[in-house]
Amino acid sequence: MSTSLIQRFVVVGISGLLLAACSPTHGLKPIPPVTGSYHLGAGDQIRILTYNDPQLSNSFSVSDAGTIAFPLLGTVTAAGQTPSDFAAFLGNQLGTRGLLHKPSVSVEVMQYRPVFVLGEVQKPGQDNYLPGMTMETVVALAGGYTYRAIKNPASVVRTEGTPDGRPMKGKISEETYLAPGDVITIYERFF
Repeated sequence: MSTSLIQRFVVVGISGLLLAACSPTHGLKPIPPVTGSYHLGAGDQIRILTYNDPQLSNSFSVSDAGTIAFPLLGTVTAAGQTPSDFAAFLGNQLGTRGLLHKPSVSVEVMQYRPVFVLGEVQKPGQDNYLPGMTMETVVALAGGYTYRAIKNPASVVRTEGTPDGRPMKGKISEETYLAPGDVITIYERFF
């Protein structure tokens, strides 16, 4: 092998490493997988059924403050609780205040907080979250990638399921499961 051929391989190798270091997701760690039960948050649409008093049953939207206005109880905090924990809380409050005898309450999520996809997709914006949704699914709902897109990895900002409730940024691949409220950014290739 000639010296110039070896030099070319070295230059190409170093160039590749430099380009990899310039990646928009360079330095980001993979986002931890979504684990545990779903916790209610601002923007969720929920249905509350009270079996002892059907007049209290209704659909509610969790406000930006994480609360709902529930009849007889007033403003109650839903954010941060699982649907079953929130149902138990409502039942407990209705019972201990003497408003219902042996209340039976259930809470189900009718519509989850949306996920957002930004950057190099055909139709950036928000889509309704569905359990089991992956990055590939949300990109498909956004019309697919543009011709300039870097398909893997992308970055995500997540608040659902983080240990301290603060937003966490990381990188994800097409197979990564999403959480409600995730904000995904698909980056542009440099060439």
